[in-house]
Amino acid sequence: MGCTYSVYGVGKKKKPSIPEVVVFAPCMRTPAQCDLQRALKGLIPRAAIDRLSCLRNRIALVAEDTGGSAITELRQALEEYLSILVGLTKKEHGLEDLVEFKWKNLEDGRQETIVANAWFELLSVVHMMAMLTLSEADSLMIPKDYSGSGFRVVSTDCKRDAVDLLLKAAGYLEFCVRNVLCRIPPEIKQSLSKDLQDGVLEAISIQALGQGTEIQLGLAIESQKATLSVKRRLACELLIYYSQAYQCLSGCDLSHGYGKKHIWFIKWKFVEAKAAAYYYHGLVLDKGSEPTCHISAVCCFLAAQELLVESKKACISFCLAAPVTRAPPLWGAMKHLHQKIPEVASRKSQMYGYLLEQEKALQTLPELPDFQLSLRPDDYELPAMDPAWDSENLEKQGQPLKEHLKDCEDEIETE
Repeated sequence: MGCTYSVYGVGKKKKPSIPEVVVFAPCMRTPAQCDLQRALKGLIPRAAIDRLSCLRNRIALVAEDTGGSAITELRQALEEYLSILVGLTKKEHGLEDLVEFKWKNLEDGRQETIVANAWFELLSVVHMMAMLTLSEADSLMIPKDYSGSGFRVVSTDCKRDAVDLLLKAAGYLEFCVRNVLCRIPPEIKQSLSKDLQDGVLEAISIQALGQGTEIQLGLAIESQKATLSVKRRLACELLIYYSQAYQCLSGCDLSHGYGKKHIWFIKWKFVEAKAAAYYYHGLVLDKGSEPTCHISAVCCFLAAQELLVESKKACISFCLAAPVTRAPPLWGAMKHLHQKIPEVASRKSQMYGYLLEQEKALQTLPELPDFQLSLRPDDYELPAMDPAWDSENLEKQGQPLKEHLKDCEDEIETE
């Protein structure tokens, strides 16, 4: 690939607007200028250095010119860049700490980190791929022709594609936690952006699985074949995902830019999921013939109704937390539940009011059933290392790489 990149409407400012968020992702980070040529000159083939510089610059330029919206082009460039970058992480090449890599926030251009570590660069690249994938899933769930009428129609295909993207993003982030962060020295990890904390990355991965489950619950509600048991299971799984995501964030420093907004998003979705779980558990219990079953069911419906009210407050807090965003109109499972829960809670509490009066001691909220989680992150593997790193190509530089590095060290000591 050459060093050209697509030309976009640079300088054309859009009218300021408050963005709508369906799939939440923290601010995207992009590469900032760094001198790869100077750091790697003479150590690896010139062609490899040129490709590294070219692809890295292209990623930065396209991201800045499009605000990260050129997802296909960026993903392709990131994959190509990774195939060459992998070579810098190999111990036998001895290049892990030679280049100072710089990254900044795409939103405000503020430079966040400068780290001389190739694993940090790899972490940042895979993290950017995850954020792009979440952004793509978000765009699928926001119809382009949405007019603000309060009605939202998202096709079944778009919903299923969004679920696939969420699993893919979760896989990227799981790879970061399990295979990359563990290779970065502790002293460097402490200096990284708060968005790259283990707990934050794990929380986003799990919440992606939760949002995928929420979409699946909506599809089940729309399907005549889906049983009540299936809907309850999905609702309970949804609650478990958000509970786990919240636990991941509990030990993190959330004082950074998107930290407070992230925790409010998790709280909002957690309360919504809890309302859904109690509603469907109540419907299952209400099918029993014993009076205690009906009493427990009413307790579930009333709890779900209270939780819906609480979820609206949490949604407002999320939207108002910086940076300010708009909540989407009710859609999918939550649109259905906001209509059904108040109606069912009112009807069933009137229907079984006499039982509630007679059996006040039994008015306790039942425990929700526990289920094994269905969705798992997609497996992700790094691309194959570029042929430029073949030993024959490296030795064409004049001497084996290790010997070259040793000579450089000797020169420094002599000086």
